[in-house]
Amino acid sequence: MIIKKIFNNNAVLAKDLSNREIVAMGCGIAFKKSVGQELEEKEVEKTFILKEKEASERFKLLLEHIPSEHISICYDIVEYAKNTLKVELNDYIYVTLTDHVSNTIKLYKEGITRPNALIWEIKKFYPKEYSVGLKAVQAINDELRVYLSEEEAGNIALHLINAQVNNSFENVSDIANQTKMIQDILNLVKYSYGIVLDEKSLSYERFVTHLRFFFKRLKNRKENEEKKEEFLLKQVKEKYKKAYECMLKIEKYLNEKLTEEEQLYLILHIQRITD
Repeated sequence: MIIKKIFNNNAVLAKDLSNREIVAMGCGIAFKKSVGQELEEKEVEKTFILKEKEASERFKLLLEHIPSEHISICYDIVEYAKNTLKVELNDYIYVTLTDHVSNTIKLYKEGITRPNALIWEIKKFYPKEYSVGLKAVQAINDELRVYLSEEEAGNIALHLINAQVNNSFENVSDIANQTKMIQDILNLVKYSYGIVLDEKSLSYERFVTHLRFFFKRLKNRKENEEKKEEFLLKQVKEKYKKAYECMLKIEKYLNEKLTEEEQLYLILHIQRITD
């Protein structure tokens, strides 16, 4: 590999034999070296090859302003998340997560902490991502000698959720908003029926999963794609009156005019979860 640019003593931009741009990292990898010199592979500890051009350019900017140890630990977190969650993550996770973690550490050293109001909802609805977040916080605390709280695991989980390929949400705030809405809707169902829902039941899990896809449909739907289910909806409204009334409360909460198909599916799920 030939050095193309030196970010600091521990990180460089290089070109490999296939003429691909690679960010190479290693302790003292660029010490006493200059652009154009060859980089020995034994000196390289980690390499980044980001396919998305915009993500790659943003990542290079991060290297100029963020400590290399922050970048290194976030790289390990992303790789651990990929292997644990068994999902494909967008390249931008290297940028967004690294920027977030580095800024969080900076604020921590200044005595500033940011509470996560959705920590319990994240633990409940995204247990796998939250578990990875806990491991990430432990690794950050151990390696960088800081003490980030459990709430930071929730923040990291939100970044992992957002980075999953085929996720239609655009940013972390969308995921956070969706998580709050799921909890609010579950509360509406519970209070409408005056019951405690079995959170370990298959019906509960299906309902939460349906809500996630339901929000995606609300976000992306087009008027000309709406399907009419007038006859079936009329029958369901008459048969499951209480579920229908509960659905109307959810519709009012969302402040969104639902299609008849969306109303139908919500009524059926509410009936199933409360039966």
